[in-house]
Amino acid sequence: MVAAVFLDKDGTLVVDVPYNVDPDRMALMPGAGEALRRLSDAGYELIVVSNQSGVARGLFAESALSAVEQRLREMLAEYGAALSGFYYCPHHPAGAVSEYAVECDCRKPAPGLILRAAAEHGIDFSGSWMIGDILNDVEAGRRAGCRTILLDNGNETEWELSRERLPDCVVSDLRHAADRILRSRSAANLSSHGKLPELSLG
Repeated sequence: MVAAVFLDKDGTLVVDVPYNVDPDRMALMPGAGEALRRLSDAGYELIVVSNQSGVARGLFAESALSAVEQRLREMLAEYGAALSGFYYCPHHPAGAVSEYAVECDCRKPAPGLILRAAAEHGIDFSGSWMIGDILNDVEAGRRAGCRTILLDNGNETEWELSRERLPDCVVSDLRHAADRILRSRSAANLSSHGKLPELSLG
């Protein structure tokens, strides 16, 4: 069993361009590449979990997301970070395309994408995190059993709070999120080894 960092895509990992599937318009959020390299170097699996209702709304074909995934992998590889998985929900109950206009268990805040990714990658939730820029991401992570980080970068506008939507911490960007995760792991490792023996000065 391994630990993972699950990441929302738009507004968290990449600059939010609404309903964009043009790889040439994709750009990583400031500091994202370095942050994910540090997490990857620490042994975390990096897995994107993203709502893509543009499919259900008829704005682009589901097949267009393959190029998005490929570009995302390329951008992260430039920083030495490997993406372990790319999971998306194409549904929306009010969609215009009947095939995708359904209630589902994968559209965040439901935890379906995270649960599926964890089952396929052998993820241990107790050491895993979900990072997103809105509280739906937080809720999805908490319902799956992850610790959660909210990027408070202005994208959450509704602030509908409940016990399930309270993040473990709030930071401004992915650099600070990586700091928080790595500090938490270091503290856990120290705790698991117990107290150091007292030194005798003779």
